[in-house]
Amino acid sequence: MTRIETELVVVGAGPGGYAAAFYAADRGKKVILVERDQRLGGVCLNRGCIPSKALLHAAHTVNLARESALHGITFTEPQIDLPKLRTWKDSILGRLAQGVAQLAQKRGVQVMPGRGYFEDSHTLRVETPAGQQFVHFDHAIIATGSLPAMPKAFDLGNPRIMTSTEALEVEEIPPTLLIIGGGYIGMELGTVYATLGTRVVVVEALDSILTGADPDLARPVVAYAKKAFQEVRVKTKVLSLATRGQQIKVEMEAAGQHLEELYDRVLVAVGRVPNGADLGLENTKVTLDDKGFIEVDDHQQTSDPALFAIGDIAGGVLLAHKAAREARIAVDALLGDTAAAGEYTIPAVVFTDPELAWCGLTETEAQQQGLAVEVAKFPWAASGRALTFDRPDGMTKLIVDPETERLLGVGIVGHGAGELIGEGVLAIEMGATAKDLALSVHPHPTLSETLMECAEVFYGHATHTFVRKRAS
Repeated sequence: MTRIETELVVVGAGPGGYAAAFYAADRGKKVILVERDQRLGGVCLNRGCIPSKALLHAAHTVNLARESALHGITFTEPQIDLPKLRTWKDSILGRLAQGVAQLAQKRGVQVMPGRGYFEDSHTLRVETPAGQQFVHFDHAIIATGSLPAMPKAFDLGNPRIMTSTEALEVEEIPPTLLIIGGGYIGMELGTVYATLGTRVVVVEALDSILTGADPDLARPVVAYAKKAFQEVRVKTKVLSLATRGQQIKVEMEAAGQHLEELYDRVLVAVGRVPNGADLGLENTKVTLDDKGFIEVDDHQQTSDPALFAIGDIAGGVLLAHKAAREARIAVDALLGDTAAAGEYTIPAVVFTDPELAWCGLTETEAQQQGLAVEVAKFPWAASGRALTFDRPDGMTKLIVDPETERLLGVGIVGHGAGELIGEGVLAIEMGATAKDLALSVHPHPTLSETLMECAEVFYGHATHTFVRKRAS
């Protein structure tokens, strides 16, 4: 048993945790970073954002090869080498995790492998491979993330029933796959498996898939899914799962009809739950909400003055970049600088085909809140660059305050939307108006100029599409 003194201990080395540890070290703090996994990077790097995007890139390559005949270039049918695909994917994860470890070393952040457990508000017991260590700290930042939700009714202990963690291993290309949940995780992984050759059925209990996005932006994604997947069913509830030989029997209810179907694999993608069990939080003054997320204030401080919480464990939108931003807010707060707290714009990206991204206020949210807004849309069918990609199915959309002409929200669906949405975030954060965006010269031909032309649509004088002139 060893007792160690430090100013700050960070529990969890995901994109929020290591960002907090590095920033605190850069600000002069003595930091210990505790991580139970063998590799740093958390869910995002090892079992989420990065491996899924690698597989989506591979899927995009397959689709490009198949679609190239339309451009006069013919390849043979792509052959999928799963072991080689997994090796390539894993090599990316290894390089990134090694990079995080090297950055920790350069900053003087002590990485302590093991499971952390709070003995009290200033003591963390860490079960390391070398035995127990007790870390006494001034402050702690809890960044333990979240886990895929698995309802008890679906948890049969059968490896053919997967969460996103197992699905990303791509152990096989199953002939049939049922995906329960039409959110971004289900749609992204559905895209991967459908491209690799699986007959994919997506079922969603709500009225539509990707419910956080405006329906007009989600429409091209739905259209692609209906073409690439065997079926997309909404207003469909899965009642039970059962093992039937080498398959899974699924009972579901859709439009008042009772259905029984067999699938080779089932992916449960119904959301995520906080990873707060066995942390010893009951030995602190930390409080949890009714879903198990840690309650925090605007500075990410918990109800225990010594403890902060960031990222998925603190609730809100469960996104890596939100966790990284909260990391800085928490570190600034414990250093006495609270200026960084407050409202900020968090973009959302769904890496389907086509990609879907938005930030700020959506049109749906404006309607729900009874806010008066004006909406401008620029169709990518009018974009020369989109046509060179043979992807005219996209659209750029602006939500504008009619009185101040300030940009309140930006939505983009189309090829590379995730890369483009950053400009929307910057515009909203800077308090830009539609005029500012319309007068910013964008290079031609690019997809980025759809933002400029969308702002011109607002004023009624977009060059490449005709809209009625806006009243003065």
